[in-house]
Amino acid sequence: MVKSYVAGHDVVYGVRASRQTDTAFKRMTAEVFYRLMTMMGVKQVFNHADFRLLSSRARDALLEYHERNIYIRGLVPLVGFPSAEVYYDRRERTAGVSKYPLHKMMALALEGITSMTVMPLRIITLTGFIISAVAILAIVVVLINKMIGNPIQGWASVIVALFFMGGVQMLCLGIIGEYLGKIYLETKRRPRSHIEEKEGFGSP
Repeated sequence: MVKSYVAGHDVVYGVRASRQTDTAFKRMTAEVFYRLMTMMGVKQVFNHADFRLLSSRARDALLEYHERNIYIRGLVPLVGFPSAEVYYDRRERTAGVSKYPLHKMMALALEGITSMTVMPLRIITLTGFIISAVAILAIVVVLINKMIGNPIQGWASVIVALFFMGGVQMLCLGIIGEYLGKIYLETKRRPRSHIEEKEGFGSP
């Protein structure tokens, strides 16, 4: 890691070469979590936990993030300075048991999702839009069947109305959530960029 730092990398991640010492369940859930975070637009290093080396300027840049709900694995890549990965093999535990059970892993996943992205709110908006579109399509089908003399008896109008109103409500909640998400991101006051090098400004 030090050699990589000397070579010019401000952030050096310690990354597990494999998860063979983990249980099948833990390997599967870790894979799902990392892929889910990637789909939501969160940048992080696969199989990297909290073993890393930071240069002084990378450390200072990281300290500019003043938020209280911290998902450090997602914040470090936001620093943006040159980075590298060093792979290592983790041996099996020789004594004791893991102090990181399932409920802590779930809490970490929830913290990572809610602190790094507003994508869940946008999923609600998209779901509401899809439900509303399907309900409108169903209304068209019901009306066509009625006009050709083959009406759908009993439940159609009620079900279509329920789906349509439910879709509209989810769409409205999603729009409200979008504004709340923007407010949430603004309150974090994250720096927009970090200065890697200055040129043409003379001596400091």
